[in-house]
Amino acid sequence: MDTDSRIEGRGLGGRNIVEVIRTMRPELRKSDRKVADVVLEDPRRILNATVGETAALAQVSQPTVLRFTTAVGCNGFPDFKIRLAQSLALGTPATHSVLLDTDQPETVAEKIFDYTMTSLDWARSRLDKQAMNKAVDILTAAKSIVFFGFGASGIVARDAQQKFPLFGVPCGAELDSHQQVMVASMMKEGEVAFVISNTGTTRSIIEIARIARGNGATVICLTGSDSPLTNYCDVSLIVETLENTNMYTPTTSRIAALVVIDILSTSVAMRRPAEYQARIHQMKRQLSDMRRMQPL
Repeated sequence: MDTDSRIEGRGLGGRNIVEVIRTMRPELRKSDRKVADVVLEDPRRILNATVGETAALAQVSQPTVLRFTTAVGCNGFPDFKIRLAQSLALGTPATHSVLLDTDQPETVAEKIFDYTMTSLDWARSRLDKQAMNKAVDILTAAKSIVFFGFGASGIVARDAQQKFPLFGVPCGAELDSHQQVMVASMMKEGEVAFVISNTGTTRSIIEIARIARGNGATVICLTGSDSPLTNYCDVSLIVETLENTNMYTPTTSRIAALVVIDILSTSVAMRRPAEYQARIHQMKRQLSDMRRMQPL
């Protein structure tokens, strides 16, 4: 497969070139990765650099720099710099991938904020709006909703269950594998199984989706890619983030998933009748009263 086909196949065509580089970095040649690291570390510096200066910074040859620009889908160094300028104009690049052991807390804070905001923007631009609307339709009509997840996805499931007043129907969150099988096996038509897995390859979660759907429940999944899990779901919400495996990297996929849960719960609440929304406002006021310090 040629470079252009590989980039298009991964959904990178026309995307922020900084994120294209970050996404493709693991499959680049070793010398090309040196150029990628220099670009990711300080894109603005490269924007004003020549081919020779870039080669010197990366400690590679000038032909290697030119080969790198082709590998990431550009037509030479001038085209690469144009796309780099466009990327910087669109927003803050995800420089978190180059966190250094010598970074001070203030630098770590800046990089993590930058990385998270860029990743959320990436997820927003790729979210299927039709799938989102369909999920809201299903959740609005549901008799009950059960959220399933493990680990970080379990945290998202708990957060979703905690928002049951907004969903307006009984909501549960199952994190234990045995309990998940029991609950999924008892689900029926009119109920919704909402399965959460960033990888979408966890066999037990796939089995839960299969069991719940086999019993007549509607299954929605929230996952990070077009994964095997989607084959067992009626609606798939693919929330792709710029996750990497660096040991210092925060779980941006979890943050993006929590945002999607907020979108779903708020959208469902807004479709409820006025009297129900009035009850939500009353509940909010009562919670606010509880937080105020009462006079002794």
